[in-house]
Amino acid sequence: MKGLYRLTVVALMLGFSMSCSDNYLEENPPHLITSETLFTSYSGFEAGLNGLYALVRHEREGLAGSSSMTTELFMNGTDNIVTNHVVGSFNNVAMFWETENNSLVGFYNDGFSWLYKVVNTANTLIVQAEKEGVDWEGGGHSADENKQLLLANARAARAWAYRHLVFGWGDVPLNLEETNGTTIKTDWSRTPMAEVRRQMIADWRFAEQYVPVEPIPGQISKGAVQHYLAETYLVLNNLDSALYWVDQVVNTPNYKLVTERYGVDADKPGVPFMDMFKGGNTNREEGNTEALWVFQFEPRTVGGGSNPIERRHHISRFSSININGVSPLILTEERGYGLGRMSLTKWAIENYEPQDDRGSEYAIRKFFILQDAAQNAPFPADRLPEGYQYGDTIWLDWSSDISFEARGRTNWPYSRKVEWKDPTNVQNDYSFKDAIYLRLAETYLLRAEILYRLNRTSEAVDVLNSIRRRAHASEIDENDVDIDFILDERSRELVLEEHRRYTLLRTGKWLERTRRYNHNGGQRIVERDTLFPIPQVVIDANLTSPMTQNQGYN
Repeated sequence: MKGLYRLTVVALMLGFSMSCSDNYLEENPPHLITSETLFTSYSGFEAGLNGLYALVRHEREGLAGSSSMTTELFMNGTDNIVTNHVVGSFNNVAMFWETENNSLVGFYNDGFSWLYKVVNTANTLIVQAEKEGVDWEGGGHSADENKQLLLANARAARAWAYRHLVFGWGDVPLNLEETNGTTIKTDWSRTPMAEVRRQMIADWRFAEQYVPVEPIPGQISKGAVQHYLAETYLVLNNLDSALYWVDQVVNTPNYKLVTERYGVDADKPGVPFMDMFKGGNTNREEGNTEALWVFQFEPRTVGGGSNPIERRHHISRFSSININGVSPLILTEERGYGLGRMSLTKWAIENYEPQDDRGSEYAIRKFFILQDAAQNAPFPADRLPEGYQYGDTIWLDWSSDISFEARGRTNWPYSRKVEWKDPTNVQNDYSFKDAIYLRLAETYLLRAEILYRLNRTSEAVDVLNSIRRRAHASEIDENDVDIDFILDERSRELVLEEHRRYTLLRTGKWLERTRRYNHNGGQRIVERDTLFPIPQVVIDANLTSPMTQNQGYN
């Protein structure tokens, strides 16, 4: 992994040079990294591909100079995630849609620009790979295999970026060419979403042929590509093709639901569902048979990145919980407190049967036990408020909803999927735990939705029950299933994982369900807000051809 990150740094340096193509004094210093000097060999393309994946990982890392994590664009302001602690731009938008959701929000420009950086980096790799004279030998594979795998990953990343762009902004410019200092355009036009999605399908169909079932660490797998193909066909209402591709994933023997305890802490109390979210268990090579794509991070390593989702969902602070003037809980590797910028809604917390493992104490932090020094070792004992003893329970409070008047809730429950502490600095509120980005259970739930839409409800029930059995939830029958039940089940299984906004938009349910369950912003959304505004700086930069704004933002 450390070698990968070193290559990433080289590739990111390339990003600064791609736009500087002027031939100063007609010199070509041998130490100058440009696309022409880097992309002459397999190792150069490997560095470029690692740089591309470094850009992709920014979804979980956040964007430089912004106080909001990029993932908030796709998760917050929905039926199961609500703004609690207000810091940054998008979690503010997700409270005040009618006044704060506008084309001048800098975070929209950051996100829009980041995604086109992914597109342009992918385009550069694709264009450069087709040039003559590249030495593709290396890595233990044939020259042709190396080239096709490089192209497959680049095209998959380009389609992934456009997936975000069309769900977020609707019609967007479709660019398949390398952009550099000699090809700057000021007359972009917005391409219809359906056409962009057809290009996404073409890219993913190509990638599916060459990306391996067992992914190269940090890269996308064949199963993930097939999953996104199925989702795209579903959006286009091509249900037979959607079912074909989702079946390719679920019928691959390598991909299996985790149904038994494994790996780190398997000998401690817990449930199989939560084992895959433990640090040291997330990757396929660590035993996670359910993982289709994992984002990997490396602490204290140049280019290793970090994952601030812990900070965004729950912030570890000594003073977060106070009882009669005493802050009882000592911060340890096992603890964090529930003051989050994006928190579970009350509905999401209560969306479980009592015996459902996914809503259990192992999955959602709802209480702490006061512990003595031996139990907290090597940390001190918890402080005891008057009337409390070691072993007593400190309950978090979700008796009333997070609302505008009652936000900043410091003792709010939180998902333990993102729970992690740096053992060298437990006060660090950034995570270096590798993050599951896509897993097989989401594919199962996508399959259930496709079968339901094909009026094959009994088969959809079988799929849903396979997920519910793993969690010890009660089994259901055909009378229980409609699109809202499937969305409820997705929340139970995938909260803080799936791009919930996209799921609700795809099913036509974002307005209805966010208004119903999100009480800090849900009542302020209107039809306009189903798409983000095109950033004003993008419109202003299109000097020679007017670019239209999304309806309702003019």
